[in-house]
Amino acid sequence: MHNAINYLSADTASAMTGFSSWTTLIMLAIVAIVFYFFLYRPQKKQEQETSSMRNNLEVGDEVTTIGGIIGAIVSMKGETVTIETSADRTKIRVMRDSIRSVDVPVHPKEDTSAQKAKKPEKADKSEKADGKDGGEKK
Repeated sequence: MHNAINYLSADTASAMTGFSSWTTLIMLAIVAIVFYFFLYRPQKKQEQETSSMRNNLEVGDEVTTIGGIIGAIVSMKGETVTIETSADRTKIRVMRDSIRSVDVPVHPKEDTSAQKAKKPEKADKSEKADGKDGGEKK
């Protein structure tokens, strides 16, 4: 009888080991998915946006470098960009990769449909407010 009990417990132990390995694999897959969606994917998206911004630089854009220098682009040649930093027309050559952001683009992106939709709403609200004020004064 002891032999039968030992045999059953060995079967149960091997079944539990198989279940445990599947659980471990599933948990590792879940962790990998979480890392992908919360770490890897946003980082790649940010790198892509930064690369696009640097590739679309134009002469006249006001930029900020990684070192904190603010200036307007006066010329570009290959991987170097020359920026003018002050009214004294001080020019500095920097690498294109050292530009952190474009503060004032020469040709701002225009989303005319969204801007047109927002402007009338603001005007309607101000007209309504004027009407309410005028009604209260009478």
